[in-house]
Amino acid sequence: MIYNNKYKVFYYCNGRNKRAPVFEYIKKLSSKDRAKVFKYIDFLRDNKGVLDEPYSKHIKDKIRELRVDFSRNRHRVFYVVVIEKRIILLSAFFKKTSKTPKQEIIRALNNFEDYKVNKSLIEYEK
Repeated sequence: MIYNNKYKVFYYCNGRNKRAPVFEYIKKLSSKDRAKVFKYIDFLRDNKGVLDEPYSKHIKDKIRELRVDFSRNRHRVFYVVVIEKRIILLSAFFKKTSKTPKQEIIRALNNFEDYKVNKSLIEYEK
């Protein structure tokens, strides 16, 4: 038996409008910012979804925050690690304050609940 040790990254897709919020967020970034975010996502995948601070931080329940900091840019990507070695990117935002906004945490929690109901709607990261 060959055991696949690779983790895969997926974009959460909204069950109602079929949009992938993290993919759309990353797509709007400058090429430099986009490259940096993708590099951190690759780093997250290569480390099986487990990173310590300063790269990642536990937020609430199973939700963690990928922290992409460089220069004055502070991008945040909320994610969860689920069975079958899947890392689901739930939501993303540009952090402007020292404290994570509650509405962003609520958005990630709601997206995770929607994911649980609509698991088939995730998109594999290319």
